[in-house]
Amino acid sequence: MHLLQIDWGPSEILFSIGSFGIRYYSLMFVLGFLLGYNMIKKIYKNENVNVEYVEPLFMYVVIATLLGARLGEVFFYNWDYFQNHLLEILLPIKAMENASLFFGLIDGYEFVGFRGLSSHGATIGIISAMILYRKNYPYKTTLWILDRIVIPIALAAVLIRIGNFFNSEIVGDYTGSNFGVVFLNRGELSPRHPAQLYEAFGYLISFYILWKAYWNSNKKEKAGYLFGFFLVLIFSIRFLVEFVKVSQGGFEDALGILSTGQWLSIPLVGIGLFFMFRKTMQPKNA
Repeated sequence: MHLLQIDWGPSEILFSIGSFGIRYYSLMFVLGFLLGYNMIKKIYKNENVNVEYVEPLFMYVVIATLLGARLGEVFFYNWDYFQNHLLEILLPIKAMENASLFFGLIDGYEFVGFRGLSSHGATIGIISAMILYRKNYPYKTTLWILDRIVIPIALAAVLIRIGNFFNSEIVGDYTGSNFGVVFLNRGELSPRHPAQLYEAFGYLISFYILWKAYWNSNKKEKAGYLFGFFLVLIFSIRFLVEFVKVSQGGFEDALGILSTGQWLSIPLVGIGLFFMFRKTMQPKNA
């Protein structure tokens, strides 16, 4: 083992209850949601907004994240597979050999959890859900809500990428040197870029910047600014890390040059810049 090389190959499962295993990835998801719930309560209390709105907001975000991320994976990256496995789109199962859609469901499929989730799909899902949430709970504007929830979402992104690292998935390219991580449970002997940790570190910095911008500046008074800043930070990092990440498929072969993740990140960064620099009514003493 070299000084700059890490051999990595722990079990994906933290502990088991009978035949059901609790995975690190699932734990990171739950932890991200719980931290986000408490952060939003703190923000709502700070702005004298009724914290009773937080619980339904939390449910909208959870459902939108999981549904959007899953559908993003299906349609952005793996439609060639899922068009022939429609049952697997919204169920955490995978077909085994000779599986049947009508008989032998338990014998014909295995529980694998939701392993394919797209951050771009989750983003689209959350934005759509906040528009719907605002119609049902019109206490603030949609942009006001988005400006607040993106702060804990940035932290949740850190935890999710750490979960990917535990799963030895979304890996980077081989480094061609003694630097990197050897993912032993993938049966490998050569080090790769720990792309998951690169992203996690970038997202952690993004969270810190957004947190400080909310508490220590008046940027939250400009509708859409923090939301736009979030999109620029998160998807610029995603765009850069994609250069050292193994292809996740999708439509990159048709468009060439860039990866699917990079093509999807470009419009989100553009939308973020729009909300950051559009002309709005400025608060006094801005």
